[in-house]
Amino acid sequence: MKKKIGITLIAASLAVAGCANDPSNSQKGAAIGAVVGALLGKATGDNDKSRYAWGAAVGAIAGGAIGGYMDKQEEALRSELSDTGVQVVREGDNLRLIMPGDITFATDSSSISPNFNPVLQDVAKVVNNYEKTVLMIKGHTDDTGSEQYNQGLSERRAGAVRNVLLNYSVNSTRITTVGMGEYQPKVPNDTAANRSMNRRVELEIQPLTQS
Repeated sequence: MKKKIGITLIAASLAVAGCANDPSNSQKGAAIGAVVGALLGKATGDNDKSRYAWGAAVGAIAGGAIGGYMDKQEEALRSELSDTGVQVVREGDNLRLIMPGDITFATDSSSISPNFNPVLQDVAKVVNNYEKTVLMIKGHTDDTGSEQYNQGLSERRAGAVRNVLLNYSVNSTRITTVGMGEYQPKVPNDTAANRSMNRRVELEIQPLTQS
């Protein structure tokens, strides 16, 4: 593989080490998947209690009503964000907001661009109207620079988006953040344009469902 897994990803190091002698695309993909799974497992595990508490407070969505509830939230988000550069993607009963780094952050920075604050205010306005959901904020980078630096930058960027949403009254118990570093690119990091696409923050919105 191109780079070793850093200490922040130690839980997945054995999976990555398995492809050290065979740097095929399939083994690289499997190793990256293991890293992503470990990160997401840690993030969701750490936040389970707060999610359960929030779900008990606001009530969960009955199975038959989930689709309609998420349809309405999707429509509201598309309306609010239509001219912002943020993509709204529907994935089953989940929604994903893709926030390109070139409109959210300055290059190599984790400080939210001032012009993007009103956009996040619009996001907060919608999610505050649909409280029966939880949010996972994922920071992503391209592969320029060291793995350790990229991991930290992705975490700081996810945290910066979280802090803005908190300022706009989104309840903290609904939010999980995770840094994906360079390990979940949208496209290959082989051109400047592609690297720009990979520098992003994504916000996943998931319904609280009855067990």
